[in-house]
Amino acid sequence: MQPQDVAQRPASPSPAGPVVDVERAEAALVEHYPRLVRLAYLVLPPGLGRSRRVLTAHALTQRALPRNRTPAPMIPAQSTGRDGDPGYTLVRLQVLRTALEAGLPLKRTAWPKRSQLPPALPQVWGLKLFPRSGGADELALDQRLSTLSGPARAAYALRGLERLTDDGVREVLTAAGVADADGALLEADGVPAQYGLLDSPEFDPCSLQARPTDLMRRRQHLKAALAAGAALLVCGALLGLPGEGWGPDGAAAPPYARNPAAQAALDPAKLTRVPPTAWRGSARTDFSAWPARGDLTGDSALLRRALAVWARPGETVRVSATPGTASGGPAGPPQLLYAGTVDAARVVLLHDGLRIVRYAEPKEGTQGAALDFARVDGAGRAEAGAVVLGRADGNVRYLTAPWVRKAGERDLTRPGSGAMDLALTDGVTAPLASPVLRAGACTSWNVLQLTDGTRTRLLTDLGEMVPARLTAGRPGSPGEASGAEALRTWGPFACSLGTVRSAGVRSVNAWAFNEQPLPDASGAAAWVCTRAETWRGGGARVLAQFHTPGGTYGAVAAKAENVPACGAREPHVLAGVLWKSEMGDWYLLAAGSRETASIRATGGVGGSSQTSLLTVPAEQGARAELKGTLRDGRSIGGLR
Repeated sequence: MQPQDVAQRPASPSPAGPVVDVERAEAALVEHYPRLVRLAYLVLPPGLGRSRRVLTAHALTQRALPRNRTPAPMIPAQSTGRDGDPGYTLVRLQVLRTALEAGLPLKRTAWPKRSQLPPALPQVWGLKLFPRSGGADELALDQRLSTLSGPARAAYALRGLERLTDDGVREVLTAAGVADADGALLEADGVPAQYGLLDSPEFDPCSLQARPTDLMRRRQHLKAALAAGAALLVCGALLGLPGEGWGPDGAAAPPYARNPAAQAALDPAKLTRVPPTAWRGSARTDFSAWPARGDLTGDSALLRRALAVWARPGETVRVSATPGTASGGPAGPPQLLYAGTVDAARVVLLHDGLRIVRYAEPKEGTQGAALDFARVDGAGRAEAGAVVLGRADGNVRYLTAPWVRKAGERDLTRPGSGAMDLALTDGVTAPLASPVLRAGACTSWNVLQLTDGTRTRLLTDLGEMVPARLTAGRPGSPGEASGAEALRTWGPFACSLGTVRSAGVRSVNAWAFNEQPLPDASGAAAWVCTRAETWRGGGARVLAQFHTPGGTYGAVAAKAENVPACGAREPHVLAGVLWKSEMGDWYLLAAGSRETASIRATGGVGGSSQTSLLTVPAEQGARAELKGTLRDGRSIGGLR
């Protein structure tokens, strides 16, 4: 944790504002309590652990109430609905000041401040409380914020939560006792401005999950209290007093129960290790055929920590899982896929037949362990081509399957640009730019290209451990997206992949289901349907997209979730869009798959066609209901 750049002397006085009585301050605190607690939680040092940060944030906010009438400083209040409220300005400043003080290092020559000590109240006996886990974006933002100093986290939170300008942030930080407010703002600039994520449950200390504290430890404590001094030594051994480096179980919680099966699953010596050439003769070419790779496969202490944290993640461990993935411990000894050093972390990849589990810990220090789960049941050779080892500085590294002979990086938005070779070292790729870590508008979409003999596949990072496979063609019999025609189909629609990130996606298919001449004779527009299938089966997302000649990107005409359209069971789709010609005329353009015999539009636009295409003059903003008939007589509705 970086040192907190907070002044050790009292803050320079701000110009005195109106005097705030206790009742007014209390009203402001009660009304905006959730926002104030969230602000305190974001500013508190991450090294406290999630449970203690929650309790400390509530304690600091509740202690922000003044004891008597107090002048409010003349600094900005906040965004709409709270501007000019001196009561809120006063309590917010006190919350911010004490949260910054909580991150100051303890000194032997001075008594600690109250905010630096564990909160006496509130307390919830027998339970651990922590915010609900967010998605990959929230996890990445929290990791970036954890690298900032306290004042920089405060600057980021004031910008994002309070919508203050840099001048307003500077005044608030100065009033809170920060010696270098400009430096804090500059440091906060190093984190992407994803302020909308600050409102997510990941950073909400008022919407909590509860888990029991260690039941065995509590029982042992009671016995130790009755048995007096000698029992205290036994209790200390059970608790694992902190020492230098990682303990035997690392960041794992203490064991709840012991049985032979559970103990076997936690024994590094019993990990399944596949020989390097086993995949050549294996009946299955999936993750079960991967050999153990990496420079730390012989590090029993690291493997033990990974297994222990998997079985019992402690409160300081960041746990994430793709939707529909169970996050429980292993039922038996899992398979070791990788153990090695990746950038600034030690990483272990494990496979239990249904899931890939990634354990990561920093090379330096004992804080910041992470545990990620990804569902991979039913994976075949095509889906088991690569796993994410780590992400850093906007880049991603993959561990590739043993049958991969060549790796490359390709920009999916530029079909004719070719692929750039990526170095492979014991199956680990050189870093390549990740499209999901890039801030700002989408101007490119880099994908991983893997070659296995004569077959080439494309995989894309969607913010999860297992990249999604890209295909192109008619549902039910699509081909790989690496061919020239498939690349041209995907090019205008690559950026639409951002709409399905962190959704547990297994594969995404692009199907050019029709082509429509434009009514102003400027060329033909392409209709493409993209369907994202998930590992869990449900939650498939479908987009009908429209691309006009000369346009860089396609436009989403319709979208739906959990529908069979564009899929193997129902390879049909119908969608429409309002289109404006260069002459300023508006039209309703609709298209169905080529098995569509007729289309009819009703509502704000009326018209019909006895083909799979419909072109009808329309008014700007008009809404229409689409219905079609397939050649076999079945009806089809517009995608929605």
